[in-house]
Amino acid sequence: MKSIENILPYDAELPVDYADRVGLSYSVFVTQLHKRKKGQFLTPSAIARFMGSLATSGKKHITILDPGCGTGILSCALIENLVAINPDLQSIHLDVYELDNEILSFTNLVLEYLRKWLSSRNISFHYIMITEDFILRNADVLRSEQILFNLHDNSFYDFIISNPPYFKLNKEDLRAKTAESISSGQPNIYALFMAVSSRMLDHGGQLIFITPRSFASGRYFKSFRAFFFSQVTMNQLHLFDSRKDAFNRDKVLQETLILKATKRDRFDINPIVAVTSSKGIRDLSAPGIKSYPQNQILNLNSKEMILHIPVNDEEEEIIDLFQRWNGSLHKYNIQISTGPVVAFRATEFIREVYENGSIFLAPLIWLHNVYKMHIEWPVTKPNKGQYIQICSGSQSLLIPNKNYILLRRFSAKDDKSRLIASPYFAKSQDAEYVGVENKVNYIYRPKGELELNEVIGLAAVLNSKLFDNYFRIFNGNVNVSATELREMPLPALDLIKQIGNRLILNRNDFPQEQIDLLVNETLANKSELVI
Repeated sequence: MKSIENILPYDAELPVDYADRVGLSYSVFVTQLHKRKKGQFLTPSAIARFMGSLATSGKKHITILDPGCGTGILSCALIENLVAINPDLQSIHLDVYELDNEILSFTNLVLEYLRKWLSSRNISFHYIMITEDFILRNADVLRSEQILFNLHDNSFYDFIISNPPYFKLNKEDLRAKTAESISSGQPNIYALFMAVSSRMLDHGGQLIFITPRSFASGRYFKSFRAFFFSQVTMNQLHLFDSRKDAFNRDKVLQETLILKATKRDRFDINPIVAVTSSKGIRDLSAPGIKSYPQNQILNLNSKEMILHIPVNDEEEEIIDLFQRWNGSLHKYNIQISTGPVVAFRATEFIREVYENGSIFLAPLIWLHNVYKMHIEWPVTKPNKGQYIQICSGSQSLLIPNKNYILLRRFSAKDDKSRLIASPYFAKSQDAEYVGVENKVNYIYRPKGELELNEVIGLAAVLNSKLFDNYFRIFNGNVNVSATELREMPLPALDLIKQIGNRLILNRNDFPQEQIDLLVNETLANKSELVI
């Protein structure tokens, strides 16, 4: 490999292009494992320029923060744009954070070139490279009593731009503990970067991030959403339709979005949010665009504060339809829970095959047993025993043999549907109890029994393309959490039963096309809505 000193800029090379070349050299220099451990996946130049183009300013003196800067390509893109749009710009102060010792010398090359490039345009440039942990160094900003906190350089920032690291933190990690008020479980570090940054913006300051879209929903991000959206107002969201394209050269499979927000002002009552989308990088320069009042895609007064992100007219219609419904599982005296059988903790009770004799067994339903509108059981798989012992030790793991809807908690990346639900009828098993493995949710009526038409109707509704499309609008990952299903609006129970009654006539034959047509005609009164 050529030495770092030999990565020289070309004549009149733009800083972004130089940073991109330097980043490619770094990527060859380190292993994929190193990148994953550091969360170090560098931003492609096209995405960096798009993010930089979102900034607006007419100020003469500007302060910028780039936490987790990598080679500094985002700072370069932001500054290139500010120079292009602001002829009055005189000086820039940039603070960058970076903990990866392997990349620091690469970063320094880029920032020194950026200094020369700005100097040739008579713009003063000063930067500080901080090799401390960004979260720990600025943890005080998350404490409400520290709202008038003293930043290390006693300044807030006009711009904060970042492609933060993405990985989960152990609950015992000091960074997770400092952010307990805004996170739960094992927080993803990118959300902590967003939260801390939101408190470090100056009045009118702009925040531009590229992150996974997983923060938009789910109970583990609930406290984060409440905190983050109390600090900033959304201006623009950009979605990538392709999982692979945004960070293709680093083989990252992640649904990502770009968010631009400004420091929240008490006069921001219901701002307009631009939602843009592209298939990937190639069409990034000409994205589709829609605009929505913020309360149409984010209800700050709701319990979960789920962020819906429609990108076209069809998705807008779907959101409008669901927002007209006021039903829910809770209102219909229906609950959803997660299967209580955690396999590795219950090995002593799980059996591969049925045993005659003094041992009493119940069926054990795993994720691989659950399909759309039917259960395949038993299905022999290694270490996936299809029975669980009924005894005093396993009693807490068993549920009564009643009518249920079983729903996969996870979908594979190549599954056509996120929601995969199956009716389960008590009469299908000659057993007092049934076991449900932890990767399966079960829907039930705690006081009483789900009726036949309720089971089939609700399973069909969940399996429909209409509900799957709605779920994708706010959920950017493969998890299907019980919390999200509890919060999902439902149509009138009579309509759900009506769908069930129509399908019961099919005698256990439920083709997807018929489900979609029936659900659309019954609930949307518009059969082409999701076809």
